[in-house]
Amino acid sequence: MGAVASLGELRGFLDELLLADRFAGDQNGPFAHYRADAPVARLGVALEPKGELAAWAHRERLDALVLHRPWGFAGDLPVLAYHGAFDERLTTGFNPNLAAALALCEPAVLGYKEGRPLGMIGDVPSVTWEAFRARVAALFGGLEGVYGAPAGDVSRVCVVGAMRPPLVYEAAERGAQVYLTGQYRRGAARAVLETGLAVLELGHARSERWGLGVLAALLREAFPDLSVSLYAAER
Repeated sequence: MGAVASLGELRGFLDELLLADRFAGDQNGPFAHYRADAPVARLGVALEPKGELAAWAHRERLDALVLHRPWGFAGDLPVLAYHGAFDERLTTGFNPNLAAALALCEPAVLGYKEGRPLGMIGDVPSVTWEAFRARVAALFGGLEGVYGAPAGDVSRVCVVGAMRPPLVYEAAERGAQVYLTGQYRRGAARAVLETGLAVLELGHARSERWGLGVLAALLREAFPDLSVSLYAAER
């Protein structure tokens, strides 16, 4: 297969998708053997260099890798790495792709970290708590935990990449009934109890795997002739 993209073109697409310019260099590197004009026909995506990643990359005859956590990778392939940017744009931050998957309309920012949105809040089509919980579990392949339950049907939810009392209170004040996050924090338990918010704990690893699958799909859509392989450990 001939080259269908350059590493520079792929980096440009990913930088724009993940708003990478908002992050310090150490959040998005290193770029191993990076050369902008390096041709890429076969691309691999993975969370981190664990297991048989290097052997898998060799078997798949990959030209480059996209990694979430690149540290410790010992291969000789070019690497595009996105750490903080991936977390905030493709897991439980202000994530337009997750908003679409949840049918969350016109997401608004909820909370900030260093000037960047921490999460989003918006309306969803009204549905029973059981149906909404099942939809989220199906989307992510399960849930780490379920805390509380809303008083009625679910019609407004938030997704936040942190769980602190001020964020819980703000979510409740802005009408959220359900708080989706990667990890339930015991320090926010009183705020959850006082506000009556239901919490769905997705699990950090589970939300990362979901984001990686979305990233692979977006790359295939943007570069239809590019072969994009998802590392089996993250499937």
